[in-house]
Amino acid sequence: MENLVQVTGSNLTYVYVVLGISLVALAIAYALRAQVLAANEGTEKMQEIAAAVQEGAAAYLNRQFKTLSYFVGIVFFLLFALPGEFDIRLGRSIFFLLGALFSAAVGYNGMWLAVRANVRVAEAARQKSAANAVKIAFRTGGVVGMTTVGLGLLGASLVVAIYRENAPAVLEGFGFGAAMLAMFMRVGGGIFTKAADVGADLVGKVEQGIPEDDPRNPATIADNVGDNVGDCAGMAADLFESYAVTLVAALILGKAGFGDAGLIFPLIVPAIGIVTAIIGIFITRLRPTDKSAMQAINRSFFLSAIISAVLVAFATYTYLPSSLMQMSGLTPEAAAVDVNPRVLAIGAVLIGILLAAAIQLLTGFFTEVGKRPVNDVAASSKTGAATVILAGISVGFESAVYSALLIAASVFGAFMLGGGSIVLSLFAVALAGTGLLTTVGVIVAMDTFGPISDNAQGIAEMSGDVKGEGAQILTSLDAVGNTTKAITKGIAIATAVLAATALFGAFTDAIKEAVHKAVGEADVALQYQGILDVADPRNLVGLIIGAAVVFMFSGLAINAVSRAAGAVVHEVREQFRL
Repeated sequence: MENLVQVTGSNLTYVYVVLGISLVALAIAYALRAQVLAANEGTEKMQEIAAAVQEGAAAYLNRQFKTLSYFVGIVFFLLFALPGEFDIRLGRSIFFLLGALFSAAVGYNGMWLAVRANVRVAEAARQKSAANAVKIAFRTGGVVGMTTVGLGLLGASLVVAIYRENAPAVLEGFGFGAAMLAMFMRVGGGIFTKAADVGADLVGKVEQGIPEDDPRNPATIADNVGDNVGDCAGMAADLFESYAVTLVAALILGKAGFGDAGLIFPLIVPAIGIVTAIIGIFITRLRPTDKSAMQAINRSFFLSAIISAVLVAFATYTYLPSSLMQMSGLTPEAAAVDVNPRVLAIGAVLIGILLAAAIQLLTGFFTEVGKRPVNDVAASSKTGAATVILAGISVGFESAVYSALLIAASVFGAFMLGGGSIVLSLFAVALAGTGLLTTVGVIVAMDTFGPISDNAQGIAEMSGDVKGEGAQILTSLDAVGNTTKAITKGIAIATAVLAATALFGAFTDAIKEAVHKAVGEADVALQYQGILDVADPRNLVGLIIGAAVVFMFSGLAINAVSRAAGAVVHEVREQFRL
């Protein structure tokens, strides 16, 4: 199979075009960065508070990167020591370093700009310009989004351009490097932000009875630093890792499923996503008729998703033939399947785009201000802290069920497009992941919007310079930011599930093939007889649904307890009044 696949001629031209698009994304990020930094920084007091947040965030990440550099160096040599051809081992190790470096760059760049944009958003609100505040916050997120997709696609296309048919083996290192840094940044940043948040609230709100972000609370700066290192730097690195690993899965399986085209088409889809993300970022504007910033963000997200679907369909019909027999470099298994590659590719990518849209709507329903779940939790506060906790947990459990079912349905739907071929089915699952990737540029922008809005409100509160209408603007943006952060987490989880399913399936398929070569077909069949193969997406979907049932019943039961307890509280209060 290694000798069948060739990346030459027009295919190589496509790779260079994708490489150029990734560089355009980085150029757009630089231009947006200049726009954000050109905005007014506000009063001297606001700048003083922002400088403290900047210093704290930089100190945290510098310490984290210094520690992680030792681990990265060790893993570099371990990867190089693995058996295989020298140039593949060297390439895998070098691109492991590049993946780790890109992941760190995405996180650091996002945090660096976010801690400088927050004071500018606060100043825009002080000038009573909600539209300008939204523009600054979202375009800051756009810088992080463009950096994420630009570096992710740059790394993958570089590997394909340099290593051609051997690219999948080298891409493993790139994906691993991105994943390693993202794990530490996400977990470490998450621990920091929640420790600071809980500590500040316990002393400030509970013990001292002072508002959040009150300047008298010494933990407020740490709380604001935590928002950036966790929700901005950590989440940006996490999404970059999902982006890189999904591309790795699609390219590894694409080589086996689509031959030559399988190493090119998975790059074309996210390249289209970059183009539509640029459109989505620039059209995000708050209109006078919009009820909240969420309406403007949703409008740009869905418009960019629709454009992505149309462009992917056009690219598929232009690039792929209507029959597998017309494709070169196919394995015997893939060539024997009667499947239209255009239908498989378009169907799988559309499943990914629709999954992103569905998660956006679902998460918005469960987290947006004014929607039933949020109103129910707010109403439960009338009967005490215990009922609020119960109501919140029940809503969280219930929302997780619907998200799990959506992801399971997407995995199963993509798998069924393979026409009975395991390789093509797993490739379809990976392509669904690339469909999700077309939305990542806008999704990362939405995620960064959250901590920036939160920090802007904190700076306004601590400085005391933003009052009245300006303070109300920041309160509204903070509420929207909580929703956008929740949406991002859902998208990141969905992307990770699709990539993990595809990679797990590819891994077990490779193991079976190796065993078959060593001991023969009959022994392989006997060895795997009676085993529940979780690498089979059909079994995985069943496991996901089974686990979701537990959350559904738990959520419904806790909700019933919360409602009943609230009713009892109301009745007892009435009787005490008598």
